[in-house]
Amino acid sequence: MTNISIRNVAKVYDDVPVIAGLNLEISDTEFVVLVGPSGCGKTTTLRMISGLEAVSDGEIWFGNRNVTKTRPGLRNTSMVFQNYALYPHMTIAENIGYGMKVRGVNKETIAQEVHKAASVLNLVNFLDRRPKHLSGGQRQRVAIGRAIVRDPDIFLFDEPLSNLDAKLRVEMRTEIKSLHRRLKTTIVYVTHDQVEAMTMADRVVVMNNGVIEQASDPITLYEKPANLFVAGFIGAPSMNFMEGEIETSDSGHSFRGKDGLQLTLPDNPSSHYTNAIGKPVVLGLRPENVTARDAGNPSVKLIVKSIEPLGPHTLLIGTVAGENFTAQVPTDTTARPDDIVPIPLDLSKAHFFDNTSGLALT
Repeated sequence: MTNISIRNVAKVYDDVPVIAGLNLEISDTEFVVLVGPSGCGKTTTLRMISGLEAVSDGEIWFGNRNVTKTRPGLRNTSMVFQNYALYPHMTIAENIGYGMKVRGVNKETIAQEVHKAASVLNLVNFLDRRPKHLSGGQRQRVAIGRAIVRDPDIFLFDEPLSNLDAKLRVEMRTEIKSLHRRLKTTIVYVTHDQVEAMTMADRVVVMNNGVIEQASDPITLYEKPANLFVAGFIGAPSMNFMEGEIETSDSGHSFRGKDGLQLTLPDNPSSHYTNAIGKPVVLGLRPENVTARDAGNPSVKLIVKSIEPLGPHTLLIGTVAGENFTAQVPTDTTARPDDIVPIPLDLSKAHFFDNTSGLALT
């Protein structure tokens, strides 16, 4: 039973702060994904948890153990890396059991544990082969098997799927989630791919410049982003943003944007922005939050630059009032580049952010 407590942890490289005052609680058996753009500090955080990077300040606890200065081999974690790191001259069985062999475990126990891990990962028929005879997905399963036989308290994954093609990534996501359900072990997983984060995690931690912007379950992140960064990072395609002000009159509230854009706002979400009337705000709307043409909702004029047919729907990419805008429309659209297309909006799904702080208006 191992929970992780990261307490005011900082990391400094050559007087350059990379992570400052990070605080995060990870529950026992929780699957937590650290996600964010390159250089945000997610891998550094994972390496500090594993002990591969020293903590500059603060503490890391595993349950009731302070492991801040404990060397990696004594933390009882297993780490799966991006590049598999398999020994090419060894068989799959030898690769999986190598760590146990180094620790002096007897051959019978090694064979039992290797077979058990191989059974979980569907590798039993490949144990006598060498890594060059396996696909990328199978090699990654071998790397995971090597981690399993250590019987760790915590699994750490550092972008393990980034070298796989799209189909294999989907398959491996499913396998890792299934593995978590079977083993019931705490997992901390790092990725830059928000789809991986959203589909795999119990809780997603969005990082930016060494700071946690928001930590929540995937649906809350998507529906209630805490700020502009999270709103723009989570979701593919990303959320549309339009700068402007909230105005009020006897007839209700409206949003006034650039180039004369005026949108009447529904009454339901008025509590989200009544305190920001007359102040600079950002309206955020996801590409799928458009409506049928006959719905009678406010619409904008989209100047189409590009069209992306994706099968179940089509994306119209262009500008609205001089700002980038993407609309998700039915596949039977007849729009062409340079067309001006009316796009009705479902403003009941709109998000509003303070244009100065970037925080969501709630």
